Amino acid sequence: MLVQARRVRRQRRVRRRLFGTPERPRLAVFRSSKHIYAQVINDVNGTTLVSASTLDPEIRAQQAYGGNKAAAALVGRVVAERAKQASIDKICFDRRCYKYHGRVQALADAAREAGLQF
Repeated sequence: MLVQARRVRRQRRVRRRLFGTPERPRLAVFRSSKHIYAQVINDVNGTTLVSASTLDPEIRAQQAYGGNKAAAALVGRVVAERAKQASIDKICFDRRCYKYHGRVQALADAAREAGLQF
């Protein structure tokens, strides 16, 4: 129960500081044991502008298993490319309750390399 309570506290702390605007939307990450999901969200309108996950056919064709760092990096690159096509350059990174380590860090680093500014 301690681990779960720490995770909830971390999630509330991180989310309290972040708010996606039309000029600087929020890049939210969800991580499961088999897949990773990323979406760019405008919190003012409550809309998802761009999304990518390891379930997308484009990503699935290149990476069969979605629960590793390579798949997370691929999702980061794809979501950054889609954001650039939607004329989004600056974002704020919402890691939710996850530590900035492993797959979450790989996704963020790949998005930065693809041109998104955090």
